[in-house]
Amino acid sequence: MLPLILLLAAAPLFAQDKVIYGEDNRLDIVDVESSAWIEVANSTAVMIAKTDIPSGGKGRRKTGITISGPTLASRGICPSERFANQPTVGNCSGFLIDEKTIVTAGHCMTTPEDCSDFKWAFDYKVEVAGVDSVTLQKNNIYSCKKILKQVLDRATQNDFAVIELDRPVTDRVPLKLREAGKVEVGTPLVVIGYPSGLPVKVAGGAKVRAVREEFFVANLDTYGGNSGSAVLNATTMEVEGILVRGDTDYVSSPEGCRVSKVQGDDEGRGEDATFITNIKASLVR
Repeated sequence: MLPLILLLAAAPLFAQDKVIYGEDNRLDIVDVESSAWIEVANSTAVMIAKTDIPSGGKGRRKTGITISGPTLASRGICPSERFANQPTVGNCSGFLIDEKTIVTAGHCMTTPEDCSDFKWAFDYKVEVAGVDSVTLQKNNIYSCKKILKQVLDRATQNDFAVIELDRPVTDRVPLKLREAGKVEVGTPLVVIGYPSGLPVKVAGGAKVRAVREEFFVANLDTYGGNSGSAVLNATTMEVEGILVRGDTDYVSSPEGCRVSKVQGDDEGRGEDATFITNIKASLVR
C-alpha cells in the first residue's frame, strides 16, 4: 500500500486519487447538522500507522492521545486550501459492518504486515471549529486481528477488504448495507471518510453517474485517504459502495504550492465505488 505522502504527490498505477466536483461539499463533524449522519460518521474509522500514534503516557488518567500533524500545508498544499492546518495522519478509510468487522478498499490492506503495522481509530474528528489537532481516546483505537478477505483485481477493478478487529466495538452501531441489486444512475449519495488523511469529513451533494459490472461511478468530493470510505444512499442511508478510485486530487498553482482540482459535476472521469454487495460472500463465517 502506498503511504499517503505519495498519494499527495502523484497518481499511482492503480489509481487512488480523488477530486472536487462542482462545489466542495465536505463538512467537519462540527458543521454537520443531522444527528443521524453524525451517528453514521461515528461508525467510520481511519487507518493510521502505529508509528504515527503517540503512546499517550501511562496510568488510568492518560486516556487521550493528541494527534497533531503533519498538516496539509506542511505537505505542500496551499495555505488557502480548506482544512490546510488540520493533521493528515490517516492513510485509508473504513467502516463498521458488525461489532468486530471493518470494510475498506482492497488496496489499503494487502498483506499480514499491513494488518500488524496499522491501527484503526474511531472518532478522528474535529468537534470544535478552528482546531489544528485531534485527541483520540485509547479505547477507540483497535488493532487488525486478521484480513478475512482481500480482493484487488486489475482486470475487473473489484477492490475491497474485510478486516477483523482485535476486540468488539460496543459503543457504536454498524452501518446498514444494501443486501441485493445495484444502485441506479441518478441516486443521491453521501460519502464519509478521511480525505488526504484529514479528520473525518461528510460530503453530500453527489449522485451516481454510471453503473458498471463491479463498481459504480459518481461525482463524489473525495481524495487519496478516502479509499475505503462508505458511499451511502442519501435517502435510505444504506451503504451502496466502497470508495476505491478517482481523478487527480491536487494540481499546481501559480504560487508554487498545490490546490484541489475542481471541475463540473458532470466533468472528469468520476470516482469509482466497489458495490457493497461484492463482499456478501466474504461475510459468511
